[in-house]
Amino acid sequence: MGTFRAAVVGGGIIGAATARRLALLDAHVTLFEKEPALAGHQTGHNSGVVHAGLYYPPGSLKARLCRRGVELLTDFVAEKNLPYDECGKLVVALDTAELGRLDAIEARATANGVPGLRRLDAEAIRSIEPHAVGIAALHSPRTAIIDYTAVTHALAEDVGAAGGVVRTSTTVTGLRARAEAVIVESATAAGSLDLESFDLVVTCAGLQSDRLARRAGDRADPRIVPFLGDYHLLKPEPSRKVRGLIYPVPDPRYPFLGVHLTPRIDGRIMVGPNAFLSPARELYTRWGWSWRDLREAVGFPGFWRFAAHNVPAATRELRTAVSTRRFAAEAAKYVPGLTARDLLPGPRGVRAQAMTADGSLEDDFVISGHGRIVHLRNAPSPGATSSLAIAEYLVDSALERLR
Repeated sequence: MGTFRAAVVGGGIIGAATARRLALLDAHVTLFEKEPALAGHQTGHNSGVVHAGLYYPPGSLKARLCRRGVELLTDFVAEKNLPYDECGKLVVALDTAELGRLDAIEARATANGVPGLRRLDAEAIRSIEPHAVGIAALHSPRTAIIDYTAVTHALAEDVGAAGGVVRTSTTVTGLRARAEAVIVESATAAGSLDLESFDLVVTCAGLQSDRLARRAGDRADPRIVPFLGDYHLLKPEPSRKVRGLIYPVPDPRYPFLGVHLTPRIDGRIMVGPNAFLSPARELYTRWGWSWRDLREAVGFPGFWRFAAHNVPAATRELRTAVSTRRFAAEAAKYVPGLTARDLLPGPRGVRAQAMTADGSLEDDFVISGHGRIVHLRNAPSPGATSSLAIAEYLVDSALERLR
């Protein structure tokens, strides 16, 4: 297409990767981020896991872009000399009722080409995690941990080095599509307003993705319903009981995974998260709420249809949300001996869960848009792992459409 002007809305890891992809294709790129710094929301509040691709239906965007994303991410962090630790992951079955689900995960992981995957018995589990228990497990030795905020800043540095512009404290308030351009309306924290013309706009707005897409004329569904996830941190002494990631076998009765143990790149061990409706889309403290966000969530018929079909899940999550003892008990199923005394308050994340009007959760990545505008509407886990591959997919398909 030759040189063209492109805008990316959203300064999380996927937005930064998309801006970098465009800059490397000689576009004049502007990356808009409403916060004073990049990676202020989901990117900076996640577990830091680089997923290997165990769970995702073969052929889905998640499956394809996760494996491609790992390849691109490992090359990038090696080039930038960023910390990256292949600590490995166990998915542990506690009883015979979970073995069938473990078999299904193994089949998916094998079809997705997850490297080094092994099936373990109880004795072999202890050889990997001496303090863990279970009757069987899958071991993914190439599952890793990373600092996604550091990766985001490194991606943005490449954007600047290629001549692009990163505008923090700048909120995109509207997008107006024209036949030959897209008009981007923005406002800075200082109060200045601006109108700019771009040949292509890609929105990667995370927790605000549905609102921005609707303002640009895109369809209403899927809606974002925010779910908070609270973590605890293990104290130093019990942290010695955990070497790598220890995960439960997903239960199809529950829409979220449940409590698990995750080392961080700084050496701390996170326990969690739970999952419960958040009173605000961007709330990372234990107190506060947004009337607008809460009204939109509970006023959405899809939320109540979802809730009606997930009463057992809500009960389980509420118990861990209000009781540290129950939270610790969930973790102790996999590492016996852990108690509430071993836990310290940890960080909180908010998941941008895309939900349809019938109450279904969007499980795969969702991309929409029209003309010169592309919207990333849903990028749940493994979104950060897949970020460079998602950027590649978004940009290449958008440019092909414009051609």
